[in-house]
Amino acid sequence: MNEVKKKLLWVFLLTLSILLVACNEDKNTKESSTKEPETTEGKDSAELDEVQELNLVAGAEIPSMDSVLADDAVSFNYLNNVMEGLYRLNQENIPVPAMAEGEPEVSEDGLTYTFKLRDANWSNGTPVTAKDFVFSWRRAIDPETGSSYGPYMMQGLIKNATQISMGEMAKEELGVEAVDDKTLKVTLERPVPYFMSLMSFGTFYPQNEEYVTEKSNSYASNSDNLIYNGPFVLTEWDGTGLSWSLEKNATYWDAEVVQLDKVNVDVVKETATSVNLYENGEKDRVGLSGEFALQYANHEEVIKELKPTIYYLKLNQERDGQKTALSNVKIRKAIAMSFNKEDLASAILANGSIPGDFLVPKGLTFDENKKDFRDINGDMAKYNVEEAAKLFQEGMEEEGLTELELELVGNDSELAKNMDEYLKAQMEGNLKGLTIKLIPVTFNVKLDKDAAQDYDIQSTGWAPDFQDPITFLELFVTGSPQNNMSYSNPELDKLIDQAKNELALEPEARWEALAKAEKIIMEEDASVASMYQSGLMSLQKPYVHGIISHPFTGDYSYKWAYISGKE
Repeated sequence: MNEVKKKLLWVFLLTLSILLVACNEDKNTKESSTKEPETTEGKDSAELDEVQELNLVAGAEIPSMDSVLADDAVSFNYLNNVMEGLYRLNQENIPVPAMAEGEPEVSEDGLTYTFKLRDANWSNGTPVTAKDFVFSWRRAIDPETGSSYGPYMMQGLIKNATQISMGEMAKEELGVEAVDDKTLKVTLERPVPYFMSLMSFGTFYPQNEEYVTEKSNSYASNSDNLIYNGPFVLTEWDGTGLSWSLEKNATYWDAEVVQLDKVNVDVVKETATSVNLYENGEKDRVGLSGEFALQYANHEEVIKELKPTIYYLKLNQERDGQKTALSNVKIRKAIAMSFNKEDLASAILANGSIPGDFLVPKGLTFDENKKDFRDINGDMAKYNVEEAAKLFQEGMEEEGLTELELELVGNDSELAKNMDEYLKAQMEGNLKGLTIKLIPVTFNVKLDKDAAQDYDIQSTGWAPDFQDPITFLELFVTGSPQNNMSYSNPELDKLIDQAKNELALEPEARWEALAKAEKIIMEEDASVASMYQSGLMSLQKPYVHGIISHPFTGDYSYKWAYISGKE
C-alpha cells in the first residue's frame, strides 16, 4: 500500500469516527428528552400492529422529485425515501452499501472506485444497472439540464466535471463508466476523504434513461411519471399539491425490512393546526415552535434534537444589474450585529434552536482528538447594538444615503412570519434610517427569487450534504450556484481550493484553511448574517418507532419505522 492510499484510508477511518461521534451526540440528546430511535431488529412480528400506517405533516410543498434538479431539503427528504444510491445512511448514520453490493475496489492513488451493483429493480420491474448511474450523473452535469447541484457536487471532484459544466467538454467525458451492467467505475480528479458519504446523496441517485427519455418533459411532474428503486413509492402527488403518500415498494431489494405499508403526508404551515391534528389523533408526529414549544416542553411525548442546520440572511450585493447598498461591508456588518440571536432562538423559535454566531454548526465534524471544528473560531459577528449603529451610519455616509429600504424575502409559514417580524423590529429599532419591507412567499417562489437574485435580504438555511466543514464554506466561492448574491473574495476562493486539493490529505492544515475561510465569510466580509442553529422539538405518539433522523442526505428515513401499541 503506497503512502497516498495509507493517508486516504486514515482520513476515511477518521471520517467514520466523526460519524459515530456525531451520532452519539444526537443519541444522548434524545435520551435526555424522551427516547432513542428503535428498529425492527429483534422484534417479533406479533408485536407489530396490523395497520402499519404513519400520518405526518410537512412544512412546505415538494419543489421537485427529479433527483438531478432537486436542490432543497424538502425534495431530498422524500427522494431519500423513494430512491436509493450506491450508499445509504443507516440507523447509526454510517454510509453503508445500498445499490452497491459491497465496498468498492479503490485504486492505489485513491482516484478510481469500482463498484459492483447488487440485483435490484425499479418499481416498473426494470433492473437497476450501472448505465442508470452513468445516465443520471451525465444528465446532472450537462449544462443544458440546468441542475444547480450537479455542478456543485461534481466540479473538481468527478473527472472532467468542471469542463463539462462550463460547456468545454462533452458530457460523455465525465469520469463515470458502465464497465458492464453490474460494474460502475468512477474516476476522481483528486482524493476525496468524504467520497463514500457523497454516494448516499440525492444528486448521485440513478435514473433509468429509457424511462426518462420516454416521459420527456413530463418526467417527475407528478407521482405517476416516476419510477422508484427505494423503500417506498410516491403516490397521490400532483406535482404542486398539499398532500401525498408513500407506499411500500414491493420491488425494493430490502423490502422485508420495511414494515410500514403507507405514510400519509399533508402540508400544514400553522403550528396550531398541526398540534390540533396531533391531539385529535389525526397525525402521529408534528413539529413544535414558539408558544407551543414552550407549552409542550416537558410533555412526555416530546422529542428534542439539535440539527446540524444553519439559518442565515443572504445579503444580496447586486440586483437588476446594479450594485445595492449591501455591497458596502459596513452596512452588511451592521445588519449582522443588529438583532438579538439569543432572544430569537429562545423566545421566538423556542424549539431547542441555539444562537448561531457562526456558519459551520456545532456537532458536525470532529478531529482525531474529538475536538469540534466549531471550537476553532468560536462565535463571530455577535449581537452588538452600539457597534452595529456606528457601522451602519458610517456605511450610509459612504453610500450617500440618509434612509434605506430593503426587502426581506422569507417563507410564508406562521413561524417564518413571526421570525421575520422580529428581525424587522430589531433592525429598524437598532439601525436608524433603515426600513425593512417583509415579502413572505411560498418555498418554490423563494427558490425562484434566489436563482434570479430578485431580493435584497433573504432568510434561508443550509443543511450539510456530507460530513465536512467545506459543505457550508464552499457555498460562497465565486460563481457557486448557491452564492446568488454577487459575493466574491479571491482569498476565500484560494483557501477552499487548497482544502480541496493540496491539503486534502493533510487534516490539520486543511482545517486551518477552512477555519480561515469561515472567518472571512462571517467576520471580515459579513457576506451573510447568521441567525441560529436549528433545534427540533416534536410531538410523537408512543406507538411510533424507528423514524431515523439524519444529519445530511434527507432529514428522515422511514425504512425502519413501524407502528406498535396503537391498537
